[in-house]
Amino acid sequence: MTTQLVLVANAGEGSISVFRFDGATLERLSVATDLQGCSNFVVDASRDLVYAAVKGRPAAIVTLRLDRASGELRSISRRDTPRGGLNYVALTRDGGALLGAAYSASYGLIAPINDGEVGEATTIVEHRHLHSVAPSSDGRFAYFVSLGDDVVGQYAITDDLELEALDPVGAVAPAGSGPRHIVLNGAETFAYVITEFSGEVLRFERDASNGTLSFVDSASYADALQGLQRGVLGGNPLEPRSIWGADVHWGADEQFLWTSERTTSTLAPLTVNSDGSLEDAASFTVTQQHPRGFGLSPDGRFLVAAGEGATQVSLYEVRGDHLTELQQVETGAGANWVRWV
Repeated sequence: MTTQLVLVANAGEGSISVFRFDGATLERLSVATDLQGCSNFVVDASRDLVYAAVKGRPAAIVTLRLDRASGELRSISRRDTPRGGLNYVALTRDGGALLGAAYSASYGLIAPINDGEVGEATTIVEHRHLHSVAPSSDGRFAYFVSLGDDVVGQYAITDDLELEALDPVGAVAPAGSGPRHIVLNGAETFAYVITEFSGEVLRFERDASNGTLSFVDSASYADALQGLQRGVLGGNPLEPRSIWGADVHWGADEQFLWTSERTTSTLAPLTVNSDGSLEDAASFTVTQQHPRGFGLSPDGRFLVAAGEGATQVSLYEVRGDHLTELQQVETGAGANWVRWV
């Protein structure tokens, strides 16, 4: 049986912690350091390769090889990104290409991968404050979420691994909502985007033939009893206390979409109806301080949450829309991204 691991990026100290999961508890096996400001990474599980976005001068994508037995991560290559650091990376074409989104530098890219080495970007796209990117499972399309422009940039991926803008190039989100992270459902008939400022998960209908998205409706993940104000770009979400959404992931069998909100440090599930519509979140679990990232096990039975304001992660058992905390374990400063592999 393949060992199940959980990887956590700790941006505050530039490291990635590797934990072994035995079905009930987490055990930290190793910590890979010298990954300055590592805010995001993606794992090619079939090849045991990790692509980590790091900051610095210049910023870069560092490829690390994962030893599943020991949990050790060893750096094997580096691709500088002179236009600025990426804050989100994803893989497409069976690990043959990398997609990246840069928030501060407001650009996205696609680059080929050969034996774990990331090549020069073949296409650069520009949208304000890109916060995430996701490909379709067939590798034909890529969706870049622009928090600054309130759009989801939509592109075709050509056979030459270039990005071609669809018509329209941007699927429009509600003004000022601050779209942030995106997930597609299994059938890829809908895309769901969590917003940072308006406290919503937006639902977009997807045309599988041409890849375009169209906004349909939304539901709330924010706890109305907390009295949070609507967030604004460039504002301090803690003064006054404002909505500060972060991450979104599927629960088991796509019955729930799990979300995180950082001002109240809560995790909340939204029920997904048979037609793909969402119901407002009704239950909220307080977790690690400012939960920027979390992840669910492949079977949806367990969840690990990390907090930007904490040095520990929490392990939960998931039963429907309810979380039971099983463990807290040390990871590192500024923990902000979680992957199960």
